[in-house]
Amino acid sequence: METRAERDGGDWVLTGRKLWITNAQIAHLAIVWARAKDGIGGFIVERDRRGFAAEDIPHKLSMRASVTGGLVLDGVRVPEGNRLPEAAGLKAPLACLDNARFGVAWGVLGAAQACFEIALKYACEREQFGAPIAAKQLVQLELADVASEVVKASLLSVHYARLKESGRLHAAQTSLLKRNNCRIALEAARRCRAVLGANGVAGDFHVLRHAANLESTFTYEGTDQIHTLAIGRALTGSAAF
Repeated sequence: METRAERDGGDWVLTGRKLWITNAQIAHLAIVWARAKDGIGGFIVERDRRGFAAEDIPHKLSMRASVTGGLVLDGVRVPEGNRLPEAAGLKAPLACLDNARFGVAWGVLGAAQACFEIALKYACEREQFGAPIAAKQLVQLELADVASEVVKASLLSVHYARLKESGRLHAAQTSLLKRNNCRIALEAARRCRAVLGANGVAGDFHVLRHAANLESTFTYEGTDQIHTLAIGRALTGSAAF
């Protein structure tokens, strides 16, 4: 986090850049986290302020439906009233990430379910040597494995949702859920792609589109490796970051 916030009278002056910001090019407001002398703070920045600009990130091969860009803050001046009053330190932005990670865990589960349904339908309709490929043992193996992992991830998601609703979900459990579901979803997409054979790379069947998007989930809202270390810290009491 290299963006800086400097106090100037009754205002704050923000300078820095942000990358991979969802809706950067179209949002009317940006929540900007920046380093100040008294620690990390959050600021509301309207897009029409002098020195504020948004830029595209072109040629994405994943998450192409998402409007994603960068923010440029070149001496952007905002009043004290635009500073989030209770957001002090990393705890505030990380709390936002916890909620986002929980949502990602459900989203990838939907993609995995979609891939499974596509593969199942295709296998039942695609005939080779006088029979649908769904009647073949190795195809049924792929379908059974994918279905089992989706069911297990669904049950874990519902269980953790109930804990979250009651205020008992720990951040490490969110990391476990996001890490687990992203992994099973990408593996499901890959195995379903194999069931479709060469048609698995055709846009008409969408499986490879899901797989490309699922690759990104290993990185955004906390990388797979960071979630691994968060789980490890919760288990052992030792931080390996």
